[in-house]
Amino acid sequence: MCEKIRKFAKIFTEMNYDIIVIGSGPGGYVTAIRASQLGFKTAIVERENLGGICLNWGCIPTKALLKSAQVFKYINHAEDFGLNKVEASFEFPNVVARSRGVANKMSKGIEFLMKKNKIDVILGNAKVQKGKKISVEKDGQTTEYSANHIIIATGARSRELPNLPQDGVKVIGYRQALTLPSQPKSMIVVGSGAIGVEFAYFYATMGTKVTVVEFMPNIVPVEDEEVSKHLEKSLKKAGIDVMTNASVESLDTYGEGVKANVKTANGNVTLEADIVLSAVGIAANIENIGLEEVGIQTDKGRVLVNEWYQTSVPGYYAIGDIIPTQALAHVASAEGITCVEKIKGMHVETIDYGNIPGCTYCLPEIASVGLTEKQAKEKGYEIKVGKFPFSASGKATANGDTDGFVKVIFDAKYGEWLGCHMIGVGVTEMIAEAVAARKLETTGHEILKTVHPHPTLSEAVMEAVAAAYGEVIHI
Repeated sequence: MCEKIRKFAKIFTEMNYDIIVIGSGPGGYVTAIRASQLGFKTAIVERENLGGICLNWGCIPTKALLKSAQVFKYINHAEDFGLNKVEASFEFPNVVARSRGVANKMSKGIEFLMKKNKIDVILGNAKVQKGKKISVEKDGQTTEYSANHIIIATGARSRELPNLPQDGVKVIGYRQALTLPSQPKSMIVVGSGAIGVEFAYFYATMGTKVTVVEFMPNIVPVEDEEVSKHLEKSLKKAGIDVMTNASVESLDTYGEGVKANVKTANGNVTLEADIVLSAVGIAANIENIGLEEVGIQTDKGRVLVNEWYQTSVPGYYAIGDIIPTQALAHVASAEGITCVEKIKGMHVETIDYGNIPGCTYCLPEIASVGLTEKQAKEKGYEIKVGKFPFSASGKATANGDTDGFVKVIFDAKYGEWLGCHMIGVGVTEMIAEAVAARKLETTGHEILKTVHPHPTLSEAVMEAVAAAYGEVIHI
């Protein structure tokens, strides 16, 4: 009898945690690791693959594809670097296989981190329950777990519009775009956010005829207008057709390819292609996870939280793409860390969502933080604006990639760094300087007097600041 009680007590203890995290993307797994570091008994629930969308179907595998495209481009331009001309070729399935291999390696790395940090991994579909509990269904069996704190990090998926229903074959989302069995000869990309332009660049560089259709007046519409216009010129130069102020009204998928009825300012036109990639944003994964039953409030498809990511029901939290903040991997990670550190009772700063860097990895790359020039003016700032082109950079010239510029925006009165916007090769590695400087409330004059190494691309930041203050040397 005592032995039965001991076994039951052991099982009961194993089913109870300090923190349970639902979802193992860059929000969830980072949250779980930080929770474990802080001494919490932690479990994480995942229905598919550790690492979530980012590692398996988003950030990482797309960068692997883009690297293949970059190498292919370099080989085709070998003569530009004084090398003998080479006829580059590729097998499309091999390019995809490399991307999948990179993703799988990263997912296994997360599995290692879970073991290292003694985090229990629970596989299955989770639903939150009342009383700080969750149920996990797998293979027809349901198991219940409880925790003092339940953190929901279920991420998002490709958004579907009624006039762009995805069949996974002729009309696809980003998942299918990562694993097409063969390269299409032509493609229509609907939407020109980061996902849209990255895939447009990849497929066009590999030889697909690509047309980008964007509803807004400028592509990458969240970016500074000068950056948007520059990218449009660069994409067109690379052979990509760009249609702005345009919308796909309907699709005809009968026959071999797809016909898209596109509404433009000059009337409707019909575009034909082998395949259509819908890149019109994301939808949060909040359905069928028990939110309504528990009473967790949502609005416009997102979970409502306070500054510490507490939902409307005590003991339940939400982070990442399912709340109304920037849908970025690094944002989700920061939110998860902030959430568990607050639970621990640490002194924690709230996240400054006005100082979140955004990056787009087509070529030329885009990186930005803070206000655009238009936003700064709309807020009533008197501003100083400086630009430095990579065509005047010694390092960029030596690299053979001079497309793009760095643009900085300062408050003329106090020298506050209001915004930084970059377009060019390598800028996604450079933007952190502006993010850190803004966090430290650095002024333009302090950046000017910060000696930057030569020759580097990062000198362009200093030179752009110098241009804003009338002290630029190299242009």
